[in-house]
Amino acid sequence: MKALIIGGTGTISSAVVERLIDTGWEITLLNRGNKPAPAGARVLVGDMGDEDGIRRLLQDEAFDVVADFIVFTPDQARRDLRLFTGKTKQYIFISSASAYQKPVPALPITEETPLINPYWQYSRNKAEIEALLMAEYHQNGFPVTIVRPSHTYGEKSLPVQIHGDKGAWQMLRRMQQGKTVPVAADGETLWTLTTAEDFALYFCGLCGNARAIGQAYHITSDQSITWNEVYRILADLLHAEYRPCYIPAHLLAKCPQYDFAGALLGDKGNSVQFDNAKVYRDTGIAPIRYTSFREGAARSVAWFLSHPEAQREDPDFDAFCDRVEQAMQEAENILLQA
Repeated sequence: MKALIIGGTGTISSAVVERLIDTGWEITLLNRGNKPAPAGARVLVGDMGDEDGIRRLLQDEAFDVVADFIVFTPDQARRDLRLFTGKTKQYIFISSASAYQKPVPALPITEETPLINPYWQYSRNKAEIEALLMAEYHQNGFPVTIVRPSHTYGEKSLPVQIHGDKGAWQMLRRMQQGKTVPVAADGETLWTLTTAEDFALYFCGLCGNARAIGQAYHITSDQSITWNEVYRILADLLHAEYRPCYIPAHLLAKCPQYDFAGALLGDKGNSVQFDNAKVYRDTGIAPIRYTSFREGAARSVAWFLSHPEAQREDPDFDAFCDRVEQAMQEAENILLQA
């Protein structure tokens, strides 16, 4: 079986590529060649923005599966339709579970939950792409499968609710320094965190799977924990104290310095739990013992602590967190004196 993975070096796609190789697939990566490829993968260097160049690069190629991890706009999806119609037996579009309706109408979320997210253009784009590709499936038989990851992380990523422009490390640094960390609402909304390796198991079960053609699936852990629990675990792993600074989500969303609106109101500020029965059924892979967040976070924290080059300080975000803490203390004092 031959698969073309477009991208292939990110958190999710790397785990998928490694699992496919381990299970005997012949893997070709198509990307700009800026990052090392997993051992055993063939690499084609090209820019997906150069449609004619990609067409020439792939003119003698055919695949059982094409999975594009870097489609974010309807125009990019239309380009893929032009490039891969007739070249693959299955095209997998990586959508997003953030496209599900917000506020969430009912838990658990199933694949039938409407795709309506008024808060985040990223999610609306994903939903529009899904509609475009499914229309092509119904009208012309384009062999699409849609996969909706939720918050998926790996060894080199740190799951936090918000962060600055330089990534999540500054939140952990604040814990190490005994400072507060900003948390939306009261930190008691439920969140689902999935390791890339757990995600890859079921993703690969959909590859080359005839039952998956014309279908959409989310793939997530079946465990949900609160953001307070997430941060308590991270603080514990750092041998630090968890000192939350709670802020109403709608106020964080109005922050002019950072664009938190989509990520909070359209995603992480909502409680989520997922029903994965559909992907279990169609892959034939029974529910596994998903990696707990404590297990996954322990690997991530250990990796960051052992790689100083990944500890990117973010003084602007640090100062923002300090100002938020001061503002919330002032608001609390006013309320207590009212």
